[in-house]
Amino acid sequence: MNSDSDLQIAGDILEVPHLLQAPREHPATVAEFVGLARAIAADRSQWEHLVQYDATSRWYHRLRTGPGYEVWLLSWVPGQGSGLHDHGPSSGVLTVLEGTLTERTERGTRALGAGAQRVFAPGYMHEVVNDALEAAVSLHVYYPGLTEMPMHTPQCTAVGQVP
Repeated sequence: MNSDSDLQIAGDILEVPHLLQAPREHPATVAEFVGLARAIAADRSQWEHLVQYDATSRWYHRLRTGPGYEVWLLSWVPGQGSGLHDHGPSSGVLTVLEGTLTERTERGTRALGAGAQRVFAPGYMHEVVNDALEAAVSLHVYYPGLTEMPMHTPQCTAVGQVP
């Protein structure tokens, strides 16, 4: 009878090139885009010196592009928000670098502190707001690159709820 404990590998698995994937220069899977965002977040020298704060509108800067994807850096002073929107045909990874952001969706509200990540599919509708008393910085990876960001009108059923 075979079981998982019966499996043994003979020889050096690294010598079997057809079982290994060549390292990619650019991310291509959800896990790789999440990894890219984490790597950028961990290396403050890539983004910290670029951050600016604007009291009149959210500040943003395209940090990097690759085949079919973009990486954006955003800052949020207290009270700034995105409005209810989706990202059209783009999937994304949102990573909070500093501070705390609030994400509102039809399923509820969640606080996202530094290090929190959200992965979303095309058409995912949300609103992101800085409800805190200190500024926040976030990193956004979009695949394919962000070509549209349709805005939606909230249909409030109770104060502070977005359907």
